Amino acid sequence: MMRFAFCGRVSTEDQQDPDASRNWQLARARALTERHGEIVAEFFDVGQSRSIPWKRRPKASELLEQLKNPDRGFEAVVIGEPQRAFYGNQYGLTFPVFAHYGVQLWVPEVGGPIDPESEAHDLVMSVFGGMSKGERSRIKIRVRAAMSAQTKVEGRYLGGRPPYGYRLADAGPHPNPAKAADGRRLHRLEPDPSAAPIVERIYEEYVAGRGIFAIADGLTREGIASPSAHDPARNPHRSGATWSKSAIRVILTNPRYTGRQVWNKQRKDEVLIDVDDVALGHETKLRWNKPNAWIWSTDVVHEPLISPAVFEQAQQVFAARGAGRNTRERHRLRHHYALRGVLWCGICGRRMQGQTTKERAHYRCRYRDDYAAVSTQDHPRNVYLAERDVLPALDAWLARAFDPENLGTTIDQLFASQPDSGRVAERDASDHVVAECDANLARYRAALEAGADPKLIAAWSSEAQARKAQALATRRSQTGQARMSRDEIRTLIDALGNIATVLADADPEDKAEVYRRLGTRLTYQPAEKVVRAEASLTNRRWAFGSCPRGDLNPHAP
Repeated sequence: MMRFAFCGRVSTEDQQDPDASRNWQLARARALTERHGEIVAEFFDVGQSRSIPWKRRPKASELLEQLKNPDRGFEAVVIGEPQRAFYGNQYGLTFPVFAHYGVQLWVPEVGGPIDPESEAHDLVMSVFGGMSKGERSRIKIRVRAAMSAQTKVEGRYLGGRPPYGYRLADAGPHPNPAKAADGRRLHRLEPDPSAAPIVERIYEEYVAGRGIFAIADGLTREGIASPSAHDPARNPHRSGATWSKSAIRVILTNPRYTGRQVWNKQRKDEVLIDVDDVALGHETKLRWNKPNAWIWSTDVVHEPLISPAVFEQAQQVFAARGAGRNTRERHRLRHHYALRGVLWCGICGRRMQGQTTKERAHYRCRYRDDYAAVSTQDHPRNVYLAERDVLPALDAWLARAFDPENLGTTIDQLFASQPDSGRVAERDASDHVVAECDANLARYRAALEAGADPKLIAAWSSEAQARKAQALATRRSQTGQARMSRDEIRTLIDALGNIATVLADADPEDKAEVYRRLGTRLTYQPAEKVVRAEASLTNRRWAFGSCPRGDLNPHAP
C-alpha cells in the first residue's frame, strides 16, 4: 500500500468556505487513491491566490522541502483539482522537482500518476494551467466591468472606508436575492453631523487663499479631532494627535464631496518580484490612476458637502501652485546614507530622513512641517543630526562584539545564524539537471535540423527549458550558503583585522546593509544630544557620547 500526501489550496478572496473547499478536494483525492493506499500527510494552503508560485505558498513550499527528505513518510502526492494547484506555467516549473526526487504526482484528470515521459499527460496539465490563468483573468474582467457599471449607472457605494465628513447609512436590502436572504444590505453615504462642517470649512479657507499647513494648524489649535482621532477604530496605528498636511490634501482632492460616487482612483498592478528569476512570480502593488481614468456616477447619489463649482475652484488652486516657479534643469547628486532606515527621532518616534547639506550627509525630522503644532508635542520645527558625528562611535560600539573577551560569543552567534547544511549536495544536483537539459536541447536542435516534427521538438524544448530554469533558480538560491565552521569564521575575522577600521572604510551602501542586518536601531534625543543604540547582536542597549554638532542647527559652530 502506498502512502500519499494530499496537496490543495483555497483562496478566500471569493468568500469561499475553506473547510468545505478542503473537504471536497480531499474527497476527490481519496476517491483516486483509496484502492492504492492511504493519505498520511496534508499540505493545504488557505487564503493563497493561485497566481502565487509554490515556493511562496506556505504549505506548498513546505511540501517541496519535504520532497528532499528521504524520510518524508510518503511516496506520492495527490492533488484534488489541478486548476487550484497550478496556474500558468507553474506545472512546468514544479513537476521536474517531483521527478527529480522520485515522488509520483497523482491527479484525477489523468486517472492516476503523471508519467514524466508522456506527452499527453504533459499537454493535459499544461492545458489546466492555462485554464486556471484564463479563469482568473475572466473573473477580474467581469468584476471590474460590474463595479464600473454599478458606479456609473447605479451610483452604488462599493465599500471601503467612508471619507471624512461622511458616515454609512442603510440603503435597503441587497439587490441580489441570495445575499438579501442572508441579511446583506446596501449602504450609502450620509453627512456626519460633527465632521461635515469641518470639510466645508477646509474648502472655504483653502479657496479663500489659506494654505494647507495653516488650515491644519488652525484645526489643531481649536482642538478639532483629526480624521484618525475622529475614527480611532479604523486608525489604531495613528496617534491622531494633530492634523497633517496630507489629511487636508486628501480632503481637498476627493471628488466624492460633490455628491457623486467615484471608483477606479487606484488600480492593482502585478509586478515581477525578480526580473532575473521569473519563477518567483509577481507581487501586487497599488498605484494611482490618472483622473481621466476615474469612473464617476452619472447622477448625484448622496448629499453633497461641496458644490461642483467650489471643488473645481480648489482643483484650479492646486494646479496653479507651481505656476511661475523656476523650471531650470537641476543636476542632483545621489547620496548614499549609511544610517538609512535605522535612525529615529526620540521626540515623536518617527524615522528621520536623510538630507545632504554642503555635500555632507545629515538626518532630519520635520514633524512640524508635516503635522500641525500641538501643545502636547513639544517638537522643534527641525531636528538635525550630522552623520559624521554618529558613525565613528557606532562603528566602535559594534566593534566591541569582536573584542577578545566577546569574540567567542560572537562566533557562536554567527555560526548559529547560518542556513541549514546540505546545500553542497543540492547544488551538485542542480548542476547535473542544468547539464542534462543543455544536452537534451542540443539533441533536440539536431533532430529538428534532421527533419523531425517541429511541434514535437517545441514541446520537448519547452519542458527542458522549464526544468533548466527551475534548476538555475534553485542554484542561485543556494549559492554561497554552505555553512562555515567556527574555525573558518575565526580565520575570516582575523583576516579582516580591526573591525572598526573596516567599518569606517566601508562603502555607505554596504554599511547600511550591515546595520540593517544587525537589527540596529538608533534613537536620537536632541535635548540630551545623545544617540541611543540597540542591535540584535548583543541584545543590549547603550548610550554613547555627546554629539558635538547634534543640535537643531547643522551649521552651528
